[in-house]
Amino acid sequence: MPVSGPAARLCVEYIPATLGSRRVTILPRGTRLAYGRQCRRGAHRSHASVGRSRTPTPTIVHPTHGLKTREPRHEYMRRYATAAANKVRSDVASELQGGPLREYDSRVQQGRLRDDPYQRQIIERLQDLHERLRSYHPPTVIHPNPETLDPQPRTSFLGSLFGRGKANEELTIPKSLPKGLYMYGDVGCGKTMLMDLFYDTLPSNIVSRSRIHFHNFMQDVHRRMHVVKMRYGNDFDALPLVAAAIAEKSSVLCFDEFQCTDVADAMILRRLLESLMSHGVVLITTSNRHPDDLYKNGIQRESFIPCINLLKTALDVINLDSPTDYRKIPRPPSGVYHHPLGLDADQHAQKWFEFLGDPKDPPHPAVQEVWGRKIEVPLASGRAAQFSFQQLIGRATGAADYLELVRNYDAFIITDVPGMNLNQRDLARRFITFIDAVYESRAKLVLTTEVPLTNLFLSEAEVKSSLQGGEGSDLSDAMRMMMDDLGLSMQALKSTSIFSGDEERFAFARALSRLSEMGSKQWVERGLGVGMDAEQGKSEHDAWIKARSHWSEDNM
Repeated sequence: MPVSGPAARLCVEYIPATLGSRRVTILPRGTRLAYGRQCRRGAHRSHASVGRSRTPTPTIVHPTHGLKTREPRHEYMRRYATAAANKVRSDVASELQGGPLREYDSRVQQGRLRDDPYQRQIIERLQDLHERLRSYHPPTVIHPNPETLDPQPRTSFLGSLFGRGKANEELTIPKSLPKGLYMYGDVGCGKTMLMDLFYDTLPSNIVSRSRIHFHNFMQDVHRRMHVVKMRYGNDFDALPLVAAAIAEKSSVLCFDEFQCTDVADAMILRRLLESLMSHGVVLITTSNRHPDDLYKNGIQRESFIPCINLLKTALDVINLDSPTDYRKIPRPPSGVYHHPLGLDADQHAQKWFEFLGDPKDPPHPAVQEVWGRKIEVPLASGRAAQFSFQQLIGRATGAADYLELVRNYDAFIITDVPGMNLNQRDLARRFITFIDAVYESRAKLVLTTEVPLTNLFLSEAEVKSSLQGGEGSDLSDAMRMMMDDLGLSMQALKSTSIFSGDEERFAFARALSRLSEMGSKQWVERGLGVGMDAEQGKSEHDAWIKARSHWSEDNM
């Protein structure tokens, strides 16, 4: 369902009050837009029916003079708009109440996320906590009486750091408290996305909730404690008051990037977390480190161990790192086409050959047979083949040879491609035939060229002439659009002596268009599993191979 115009402003105005502005922004665009259409249609129909109704328009009696006046028309629009906004608010709330797993499935279906089996297992853990929170009713926060709090006993400096509170102090954590989560993993493992899914889909009964970066949270805690101590004295135990005040505002507390590197944080962290949980606060946190690795090499770290143990026992510790680190899957070198020729071009071809080849299959010469004839492949590795332009196109090869090659190889690196003129007409035709075979088989193509692609068959002067326009009255719509996309005109094609007829000229334009498409990121990365885990990458590769197999069967 889309939101645009007045309806969009209406939704943005009314929804945040109940759902929060973060939730509004994550809604699928289609849902927001459809709600807008529904709101506008409902308001229009209702207003129109009021105008046609035989029932008199409601009147307003002036409280002083008793004069009757018609209710302004905009009051009707406001009433119906409010009703529509309430429906939007209700529908959006129900959409998000399904929890993180339902929202994840929705985003996968929309193509906003890739379905990662390992990540799905973690989201199922988030969903379990979501379900427990549905029936959770936080206890009433009991604020301690400052007069009953004993001042801190004076001890040694280090003892005062980690020994705050009475020695026999015991806090009781409610048995009904849902066990929180401690999610840790390297940068790029999806911590923020997972926290977004969880926080944005919290059940409606969790009215008080907060999400904050842990560093900012601890700064706020120290600020609050300073204010309390300024009022009651430096020896006053400020932490119970501060913890109760935080618990009053947040029954679910989400921390981003939990860490402990500062002694000032370390000395209060265990008591702070324990106090929050004793008030019924559910803790969910992300971190780059396992709890055992927190506050490493810190002052008196052995005194921080109780805090680590608390995290490991009071929270479920989850490792977010996938067994397959898809961030380490090699990315393709930038750009498949390179000009001019030279050392950089040679290095470009070598990088692509190594990337597209098989590390377990060292480069070697190979031979392919076509109808009893042998086609020599100078360099092959796995399903990648490398030729110089002269080795592939300079020989008496034809369509049958190219078809056999693309059946046996998925990628081609062609080096030293020259600009062609009248003397290379046959080369140009063969090269275009080869380009068509590679394109139609969905294979990959890397080129190093003497000139830019647009100058392969046209000189620079002819290209400049083409930019000035031409008649082109005999072109089909498809060909004219292609020529416009390439910045060329039929006049320039006719002026070159390489191509003798419109069919050949069209083949040239089509070849340039196909080269452009085969140079796109989408084409290059298709089937390589870039940015995916092992299972997703295999699925992507299998789909690409299947498409190539269908082409091969059709061209037997």
